[in-house]
Amino acid sequence: MGEVAGLLLAAGGGSRLGTPKAVVEFAGERLAERGVRLLAEGGCHPVVVVLGAVETPVGSAVTVRNLDWATGMGSSLRAGLRSLPGTAEAVVIALVDQPLVRPAAVRRLIDAFGSGAAVAVATYGGARRNPVLIAREHFAEVCALAEGDVGARPFLRARPELVTPVPCDDAGDPADVDTREDLRRLRARYDHPD
Repeated sequence: MGEVAGLLLAAGGGSRLGTPKAVVEFAGERLAERGVRLLAEGGCHPVVVVLGAVETPVGSAVTVRNLDWATGMGSSLRAGLRSLPGTAEAVVIALVDQPLVRPAAVRRLIDAFGSGAAVAVATYGGARRNPVLIAREHFAEVCALAEGDVGARPFLRARPELVTPVPCDDAGDPADVDTREDLRRLRARYDHPD
C-alpha cells in the first residue's frame, strides 16, 4: 500500500463560535494542532492543513492558504486536494472542529484502503461522519462536486456504491464545535469521560 496523506480542513472563521476554530484551545493545544496530531498518529504522511481566516502554527504539517475560505468548506477541500504530493495514493480528510475523534479511527480508514476500499467513511451509531478516506482516482470528481460549505458530501451521495462504512464507535466521538456551548460541553466530556 502506498502513501496515505492527511488533510485537515481548518480555514473557517467560526462565525457561530465567535473565533476561528483552528486557534481554539482544547485540552492544552489548539484545535489545529490537535487535528494534525490525529492524522499523524493515525498513520498519515504528509499531513496538510488548509488555513484561511487565521494563521496558526501547525508543527511539522504543511500549510495551504485558502484565500477563498469565506466561500465555505468546498474551496478548502479543493485547495487541499490540489496541494497533495503525487506520491499520495489516498487522503484521510478530517475537520478541525471534532476534537474527540481519536487516531484509531484514522487507522481503521487506512486499513480499509489497504483491503481495497476506494472510499471509506467513519460511522458512529451507523451514521456516516468524519474522517473520510478517498483514493486518488476520485480526487477530480470530489473537487468538481465540492461547492459552498458541503465538502465531500455531494461526491459521497453521488457515488454510494464506492463507500465502505467503517465503524468507529469505540474510536472517539464525532461531535463538533460550532458554538461556545458545544465547546463547553465537549471540554467537560473530555475531562470527565464517564
